Amino acid sequence: MDGILPLWKERGMTSHDCVFKLRRILQTKKVGHGGTLDPDVDGILPICIGKGTKVIEFLTDSGKIYEGEITLGFSTTTEDVSGEIVEQVRLSEPFTNEQIDDAMTQLTGEITQIPPMYSAVKVNGRKLYEYARENEPVERPQRKAQIDTFERTSDPVWNEETGTQSWRFRVACGKGTYVRTLAVDTGVLLGVPAHMSDLTRTASGGFTKEQGVTLEQVAELMAESQISKALLPVEYGVQEFPRIDINDDLWLMVKNGSRMTYQELGLKEIPNTLIAVFYKGTVVSLYEAHPTNEGIVKPRKVLRTELREE
Repeated sequence: MDGILPLWKERGMTSHDCVFKLRRILQTKKVGHGGTLDPDVDGILPICIGKGTKVIEFLTDSGKIYEGEITLGFSTTTEDVSGEIVEQVRLSEPFTNEQIDDAMTQLTGEITQIPPMYSAVKVNGRKLYEYARENEPVERPQRKAQIDTFERTSDPVWNEETGTQSWRFRVACGKGTYVRTLAVDTGVLLGVPAHMSDLTRTASGGFTKEQGVTLEQVAELMAESQISKALLPVEYGVQEFPRIDINDDLWLMVKNGSRMTYQELGLKEIPNTLIAVFYKGTVVSLYEAHPTNEGIVKPRKVLRTELREE
């Protein structure tokens, strides 16, 4: 069984929980996920199966879309609703739409983030959440993140009784973005503590929420021998790369991981991105420009060394 499954991860489970359950449902050990989702977050979690696991990194690299809620008035240890309150400031009056929109606009483009303490980022070989659980101080590394859009999608709700203010948002962002930190940094720009009070991932790896299938649905499809209805081919994971189709002679070289000139591969110029190499309608390898030998291309990853006979 090879392919990519657009799983809809429900809340209360880790991404690893989903992989563990799918190994049992699909009766195969070769299962991996393309992008971690926190237990409190639901949404699209691309799952790679069999040879599909070879393209996990490319699904992880692709852009993602989230919809959620930001609440001003208090911050938490985890930067989301699951953590303990660490700072609380009662808002004396609500912020205007213009003030909120201006703060969010400042957090678009390429920005610098400091990862949350409760995250899997490693410092000196240990994950940040391990330091957090032991209450050990550690300097967190800065990271670059690409934010394509970060927009308010609802009118802010002012709660005079609690002194808080909340609104819904939508963000389209690149790999490695901490949406929790976007919420916190929005509060910093407004001068008040904030946290992410809700989050759903609506798109990842080229999949959207409309394509998502739950674990229960996957189990039902397997029981009915209809899993192919939800499973997309490995080729889906490389659809963003330029494609080139090769003949029998080149196939002998490609499956052995041979280096060659870009002309030999059938390219008109040196590629500046990965090239998806297809043979008989099946993606078999990913090639890229050699970093030091000008005019030479080399395999970044050989996906198949043999094709199944039809």
